[in-house]
Amino acid sequence: MAMTGRSASRRLLIQALYQHQISGHNRSVLHEQYINGREAVRADKPYFEQLLKEVMASLEELDERIAVYADRPIEQIDPIERAVLWLGVTELDLHPDLPPKVVMNEAIELCKLFGSQDGYRYVNAVLDKAVKDIRP
Repeated sequence: MAMTGRSASRRLLIQALYQHQISGHNRSVLHEQYINGREAVRADKPYFEQLLKEVMASLEELDERIAVYADRPIEQIDPIERAVLWLGVTELDLHPDLPPKVVMNEAIELCKLFGSQDGYRYVNAVLDKAVKDIRP
């Protein structure tokens, strides 16, 4: 079954954030490329746009925050896992309507879909520390 709504928005976002890390494309280029793509049909486009804006506006801050919970320098985190962590911390921080369990589950599923074989375990461990801090 295909992802729809917010899940599809998150999936698009991870692809866009990965591309940003690899190519350096800015938010407007990423927005244009992904909002009009085939996969965007199933996505909650306003949610994708909101998340893209929130994450891209605070990449340095997100890296600093993630570094507190990570066991390695931020530059050594796989780009997919880093993108998922950016998303997870952003949703935990700026979207209090989302239960932490939903944020964690979505992050794990995205890592399983796009990441390395055990990447989801790493993301789960880092977000588990973050959730205790952000949503005590």
